[in-house]
Amino acid sequence: MTATAPEHVPVVVIGAGPTGLTVATLLARHGVPALVLERHRAPYPLPRAVHLDDEVHRILQAMGIHETFSEISRPARGMRLLDGSHRVLAEFLRDNPCGRHGFPQANMFDQPELEQLLRDNLTNHPLVTLRGGIEVTAVTPPPHSGAPVEVSFRDEDTGGSHTLLADAVLGCDGANSLVRASIGSRMQDLATAQQWLVVDVRCRRPLPTWDGVHQVCDPQRAATYMRVGEDRYRWEFRLRADEQPEELTDRGRLLALIAPWTPGISEDELHVLRTASYTFRAQVADLWRKGRVFLLGDAAHLTPPFIGQGMGAGMRDAQNLAWKLARVLTGRANEALLNSYQAERHRHARQLIRTAVGVGALMTGGGTGTALARNAFLPAIARLPGASDRVLSVVSPPLRPGPLVSSRRRLGHPRPGTLCPQPLVPDTDGTPRPLDDLLGEDFALLATAPLSPALYALVRALDARVIQLQNTRRPAPGTGSPDLGADPGTSALVHWMGTAGAVLLRPDRVVLATAARPRPGRTCGDDLAAAVTAWTPMLCSRGRAAGGATTVATEPP
Repeated sequence: MTATAPEHVPVVVIGAGPTGLTVATLLARHGVPALVLERHRAPYPLPRAVHLDDEVHRILQAMGIHETFSEISRPARGMRLLDGSHRVLAEFLRDNPCGRHGFPQANMFDQPELEQLLRDNLTNHPLVTLRGGIEVTAVTPPPHSGAPVEVSFRDEDTGGSHTLLADAVLGCDGANSLVRASIGSRMQDLATAQQWLVVDVRCRRPLPTWDGVHQVCDPQRAATYMRVGEDRYRWEFRLRADEQPEELTDRGRLLALIAPWTPGISEDELHVLRTASYTFRAQVADLWRKGRVFLLGDAAHLTPPFIGQGMGAGMRDAQNLAWKLARVLTGRANEALLNSYQAERHRHARQLIRTAVGVGALMTGGGTGTALARNAFLPAIARLPGASDRVLSVVSPPLRPGPLVSSRRRLGHPRPGTLCPQPLVPDTDGTPRPLDDLLGEDFALLATAPLSPALYALVRALDARVIQLQNTRRPAPGTGSPDLGADPGTSALVHWMGTAGAVLLRPDRVVLATAARPRPGRTCGDDLAAAVTAWTPMLCSRGRAAGGATTVATEPP
């Protein structure tokens, strides 16, 4: 009897948390099918992550769920730093409702609601298949490149064991990752682990306290408080070295811990959803890829919560890898493109982790003497001009120079490795739209001058969409007739470009390289094309037809 050949799929994603569902959805939007294997049949019902920033909100936009997410999240007002007696040391407020990426800079949410939203969105992406009740038991990388990866799993419904083959396997299976072990990767400690108690509470009546994030800067009992939703609240308390979690979780002791935030609220109104002890670790894996087996999210890095970047870092992994893997699997790019995934994301994640460790030490570290010094200098910092913007701004560092980030930094140009902003800009009929909606799914070029033949050839090779920021007045929406005044969003975009005549953007909206603005009557882009041409064999394995051009109007800058 002939044995049945194992099922063969393009991509297997192991883990259906936010990172796994994000990378599967983004792959589908690039035309690549993905099979997601998950042990649980429904989202884990209790909240874990509660915050994401405007850069990560932009990733939700790339998946088409940003508007729905806005309905289940709430912007964070700012942050207060308190001493051990809950006196305010410093207050940092967010004055603008939206940041430079078109969304609130800090968004509070309930993770089970986000995971359900991500699952529901799969109905719009038939290339993604989610299979619950599946326990992956082994991932076996092939002995040589070019061969498929073997994935073994057990079906909890039937109890049967099965094997399938995949062109790529993405390990989004969390801190205790089986995929990480399968490629021989190990976690490296960047700081000493800390034990914290996390408390999630529901209260129908708003708590009578300031509606922002509270950070208690007390080395004896460091704590964080935040309002997560309309009726949900979270506290995090650092455990002392001589404490056990169960000492704090009986109802009387727990209510005493949160009492400073709940005056006038009866015990019956406070419904404790969960208490859990967590070990906050600062770790990064030494190896993120072996062949076509990759690590993403908590499988690759663990971040303390002080800057709210844990879940977001995993979604950044997903965005960084999805477009690269899609280009390789669809034959549009060389396998060498995949080498850039760890090179870019490992450095970025490591820097974010170190930032989180440093912020945590600054706010909660030291002994009594450190606390007294902190209580003295924090009020002074808060009084400095622009302190709120600096403290509350997105902490994501730029990507370092490499094959996909130009090493050439020019005065007055956007910095390669940074994200472009996202203002509202008019479409060809004058309707304002978020910039990303005009850029499409692939490479894009923003230009304020005609393209040189060399740059146009690069555009064709990359199949990049060209956005010409012409110096004309904008049309009134839906009329095609001139309106009075320049479009503010497009003018802001031209202002961001500075003295650059063109900016080449990657599919993840990162600035790859820039071109100098030419003299009147001349074309631009020879310098940009020369800088990128050396990378084109990796970025595009064969010539492509020219991408479509979209024209956007603005006044002369």
